[in-house]
Amino acid sequence: MATVETGARLHFGFQNLALAHDRLYGGVGVALAEPRISLTAAPASSVICEDAAVEPFVADAVSALGVDGAHVTVEERFERHAGFGSGTQLALSTLVAVARAHGEYADARTYAPRLGRGGRSGVGVATFEQGGFVVDAGHPTERFTSRPPAEGSWTVPEPIVQRDLPSSWRFVLVTPEAGAGKSGKPEEQSMRAVVERADPGIADDISQLLTRRLLPAVAERDIAEFGSAIARLGRLNGAWYADEQGGVYRPPAGQLIDRLGDSPVVHGAGQSSWGPTVYGVTREQDTGEAREAAREALAAAGREGTVRTAGPRNRGATLEED
Repeated sequence: MATVETGARLHFGFQNLALAHDRLYGGVGVALAEPRISLTAAPASSVICEDAAVEPFVADAVSALGVDGAHVTVEERFERHAGFGSGTQLALSTLVAVARAHGEYADARTYAPRLGRGGRSGVGVATFEQGGFVVDAGHPTERFTSRPPAEGSWTVPEPIVQRDLPSSWRFVLVTPEAGAGKSGKPEEQSMRAVVERADPGIADDISQLLTRRLLPAVAERDIAEFGSAIARLGRLNGAWYADEQGGVYRPPAGQLIDRLGDSPVVHGAGQSSWGPTVYGVTREQDTGEAREAAREALAAAGREGTVRTAGPRNRGATLEED
């Protein structure tokens, strides 16, 4: 048997969504220590998984690897389509566990395109591999336009920056009770619409933000500047997505972000991916106050929801054999 354990990720946004620039996409995000995925695979003659939401991932892994089957048991996982990157983490965790259960090693980056993962953003694959804060290279625009190239004809974008974040930093995570974030065909249609009309000037602003503020903040371990910079990155990305998600942020994320950002212990807040999860940046010693600010934000928005805190995960997925 083989057990794989990994964490969630936050996606802060993209560097460019405009066809007028040389490179498209270029994800920015971070690995989280919590919430986690933990699953175990054993050889089998068919696909067996009691978790109906994970069974298709097992089938995809078995097909990609060319093995007879696998019995996968899910010990722990987090919710789908909430802004945590569950799809990529489940796909890669299942792949690696099933491969090892059959006595093989599978490179997550190599197999990701066959599983339909890492097509736009390389953050999920990079955080699975090594964790940390990630900026990826994106794709050449002439090859990866508003319509993605044929499956298997592209590779996952490589990280151009991958750095550990201080272990004392924390992210307060607010997931309101709301519909799931976009995925599958609806996400594909929305992304195509966004790319086809994206303002290239926003990408120019993001480029300056990245090089003059965000990356220096990561290098200097400046939490206040880091939080402010990723909040700004989220707002700039939201201007691209406004027509597709009902505003700069997907409601009720805007209310939560504004209220959370007012807290003196939160150094920037934003929406992860399509939401509904909202994050705020804080310090370990301030998590109690940050959680209270998050609960107050939910109450002010008239929403129920889940409040969690998590540190950065500065390592990749782990694999254990029994």
